[in-house]
Formats: sequence, C-alpha cells, structure tokens
Amino acid sequence: MSWYFRAIGFRKIFEFLLLVAFVVFFVGPLLNLAVLAFSSKWNYPDLLPRQWSLQWWHFVLQEDDIAKSIGLSFLIAALVTALSIVICIPAAYAFARIRFPLSRFFLFSFLLTHAFPKMGLYVSIAVLFYKLGLMNTLLGVVLVHMINVLMFMTWIPTAAFRNVHTAQEESARDVGATPFRVFCSITLPMAMPGILVASIFTFLNSLDEAQGTFLVGIPDFKTMPIVMYSIIADFPSSAGAVFSIILTAPTIILLLAAQRLVSADIMASGFQVK
Repeated sequence: MSWYFRAIGFRKIFEFLLLVAFVVFFVGPLLNLAVLAFSSKWNYPDLLPRQWSLQWWHFVLQEDDIAKSIGLSFLIAALVTALSIVICIPAAYAFARIRFPLSRFFLFSFLLTHAFPKMGLYVSIAVLFYKLGLMNTLLGVVLVHMINVLMFMTWIPTAAFRNVHTAQEESARDVGATPFRVFCSITLPMAMPGILVASIFTFLNSLDEAQGTFLVGIPDFKTMPIVMYSIIADFPSSAGAVFSIILTAPTIILLLAAQRLVSADIMASGFQVK
C-alpha cells in the first residue's frame, strides 16, 4: 500500500506544480500589469514600485482622443453584436433544423475567415471597400468586424439549437401552439445560453479588433487597440498598462459570465460540424 500513497503524493505534487505554472505564466502578467498601472516609479530589480500614483489613470481618462476611442470601441462592438444576432441566428436555426444540400459545406465556409492570414484578407477587403466608397466609414468598420465573428455567431448557436430536442417542440405543437409560439417559448429560451455566449465572444472579438479597423477606418475611426499602440510607443509603460486594463477588464468580466452560462462540453459541441 505504501506505493499507492506515494503515487497519490506524487500526483498532488504534480498538480501543485501545474497550478504554480498557471499562476506564473497566466496570472503573473496580469498582476504585473495591475501593479504597473498604479506605479509612478518602478525600476528593475525592485520587486514593487517605489512610488504609487494615479497620474497615468488621470492622463488616460482626461485625453479627449482616448475617451473618444473607448466610446467608439464599445459602440462598434455593440453594433457588430446586434447586427450579427439579427443576421446569423436565423442562419444558425436553419443549419440546425433544416436539411438542405451542401449544408455542411456552407456551415464550414464560415470558418474560412479564420483559415488564412488576416492581413491578406483585410487588404483584399480594403480594395473592395475602396471601390464601394466604404473606406473611412462606420459601416465599413462594422462590416470588417462582422467578417471576423461570423464563425462564433453561427457555429455556437447552431449547436445550441441542435441541443433542443425536437420532441419538446412537437409536444408544444400537439397542444395547439403555433410554430412561432413554439420558437419563442421553447426553442429560443433553451438555446439562449449558447446564443449569449456567442454574443459575448462576438463583442470581445470586435472590441479587440485592430488590423481591419486600421486599414478601413483610419484616420477618423480609431478604436482602443489602435490608440493603445500609439500610447505604448509614445508614453511610459504605465500609461500602456492603464489602457490595457481598460481593454482587458470587459474581457475578463464577460468571459466569467460565459463560464457560468455554458459548460465546456456544450462549448466544444459548438465547434463540431455534423
């Protein structure tokens, strides 16, 4: 039995080392970012800043261009999410409920925007938008962002609709419910967790998009990621840390919300072509 207890001990040590590695490589940079954002003077090899200050928070929040970029980023992300829901949710329902020729091919085609280098795709889109007069317009920026989120807004909701058993819908029809009533009262509420998770991913992806916005939206549409690049290049790292926290905080909050809504196995099923 001694070997059994030794095996348990080795496993616990291994799990502890994995936890330490996770903290060092994932949580460590976030903690460093948080400390740097509130530091006024922090030089190597000091473990902690010599001076703490909120001066860079005041700088970031008082700059008109920075405040404008924050509002613009959230506006674009909200528009992209709303339009993606309107366009992609009916398509996801069709993929889940209607059998038609080449359905798997069309569903798989939404992955193509993530199968090639983004910059080459954006250059092609920019050439097309230039001919259509969409360069340096809000509509052009929104369309570029939507191209990136089509996969999230079709694959995950499609899996959510497939997880709704048709027997439940048929039972509602048997008692006289119309197809629209069945969809609103049974299908949509049961698929809502997957739709909310897809919407969260869409919002975060749009919030973090930089390359497409740079090619299509410059010079009038500068979102947070674009402004952050200039801040990192022109100002001390503390200013960049502040802006990074502003950009990262919604991601952490919304991902924690997504984790509470849908389990990992349901999330994995959203990326399976059936």
